[in-house]
Amino acid sequence: MSDAPLDDFVCFALYRASHATSQAYREVLSPWRLTYPQYLALVVLATGERTVSSLGQELGLDSGTLSPMLRRLDERGLVARRRDVADERVVLVSLTDQGKATRAELTEAVGCLVPAFLTSSDDLVELTRSLREITGRMRELTATHRT
Repeated sequence: MSDAPLDDFVCFALYRASHATSQAYREVLSPWRLTYPQYLALVVLATGERTVSSLGQELGLDSGTLSPMLRRLDERGLVARRRDVADERVVLVSLTDQGKATRAELTEAVGCLVPAFLTSSDDLVELTRSLREITGRMRELTATHRT
């Protein structure tokens, strides 16, 4: 047991790591005036066009948060939104050329953060896997607790 009462809580360690990571990304992304969720949207969209709803699912954001964020990215010329010709209720989102160029710059910029996670790429893969498993189990426990 440590002297500080919260130091032995895994949940507190995760909270502090998450907070420190968010602060680091905020600093790195500030020259582009992007938030961390905006950066994540560019990362996802770099792999191809998405519907707004599928993008929201991938990012874990509801439409009330996602729509204003996409509007701001659209106004800045980083993404384009258009209605699906097959179903006008569906909005498709993709990176513009400017968005692709910005995404490429960001890839280089955020690379400076990788060493803070771990020193070995194998360890980074293991850490990511462990965090995904924790997330899944916590969601299961939360869903079970609700019923």
